[in-house]
Amino acid sequence: MDTNQVMDIGVQGLLLAGKLAAPILITSLVVGFAISLVQSITQVQEVTLSFVPKAVAVAVALVICGHWMISEAVTFTNELFARIPSLVGGG
Repeated sequence: MDTNQVMDIGVQGLLLAGKLAAPILITSLVVGFAISLVQSITQVQEVTLSFVPKAVAVAVALVICGHWMISEAVTFTNELFARIPSLVGGG
């Protein structure tokens, strides 16, 4: 197992982490921005007005994207297990 293989696995892992986090982070960002805009227009500064909608939106995003996220993680893990023989020098 050489440095290039380790770097390749690391880069693939980081890209997967970014892909899996993107739907949740983007949803939270958009909802948070919309709520902040409404709060600044109405000048109502209540903490629960920003937290509860974001929590609900993130839950909805997880329900919608959860199957895809699990599929991506399982595919990545299966590919890593399939690469084990070539990583240890057996094939």
